[in-house]
Amino acid sequence: MDRRHLRAARRADASGSGPTLEEREPARYPGAKGAFALFGEVLLTGLLITVGGLLVLTLPAALAAGIRHLRRYVNAEQSHTRAFWADWRKALPGGLVVGVAAVVIAVVLALDIVLAGSGALPGGPIIGIVGWAGLAVGAVALLAAAGAWTPEAGWRPAVRGIPSVIAGDPLGAVYFAVAAVLTGVVTWMLAPLIIAGLGCSALAVVAIPARRTRR
Repeated sequence: MDRRHLRAARRADASGSGPTLEEREPARYPGAKGAFALFGEVLLTGLLITVGGLLVLTLPAALAAGIRHLRRYVNAEQSHTRAFWADWRKALPGGLVVGVAAVVIAVVLALDIVLAGSGALPGGPIIGIVGWAGLAVGAVALLAAAGAWTPEAGWRPAVRGIPSVIAGDPLGAVYFAVAAVLTGVVTWMLAPLIIAGLGCSALAVVAIPARRTRR
C-alpha cells in the first residue's frame, strides 16, 4: 500500500465510512498495540538484560536474549521470561568470547581517552575524539551482533555480518549509536536508569531495521 492509499485508508478508518485498517491488512506488530504495555515490557527487558549482564562479560548474551524477547513480544508470540533465560544460556558460551573482546577494546579506548585528557599524549584532543568514536562504533557493533544472533547460527555469523549490517543501513547504524550514547548518558546521570537504557537499546535493535519495510 503506497502513501496515498494509506492516507485514504486512515481517513476512512477514522470517519467510519470504510473498512478499518485491520480489515485491509493485518497488523505488522500485533503485540505492540498498547503503548503503556510496550513500555512496561521494555522496562522488564531492560531489567532482564541488566541481571543477565551483571558480570559485564555476559552482557552480549543478555542483549541477544533481550532482543529476541522483545521481538517475540511485538509479534504477539510467547514471550515468557523463561524463554529469555533459555536464550541467555544458549548465547552464553560464544557470548563470553564476544564479551572479553568487547571489554578489552573498551578498556584500551578508555585509557586512551583518560591519557588524552591528562595532556600526557601529544595531540590529546584528537586522540580523545578517536577514543570516543571508537567506543561508539564498538557499541554499534555489539548491538548489531546481538540483534543478528540466533540459537541456530550462533555468534560467528552474527559477528562476521556486522560490516554488512552497517553498510546496508548506515542511518540505522547512527540510530544504534544514538541509543547506545543515550544509555551511557542516563546511566551516568543515575545508575538505576541503566535498566530503561538497555531496554530502549534492545527495542531500537528490533524497531530500527523494520523502518525500511514500513512503506
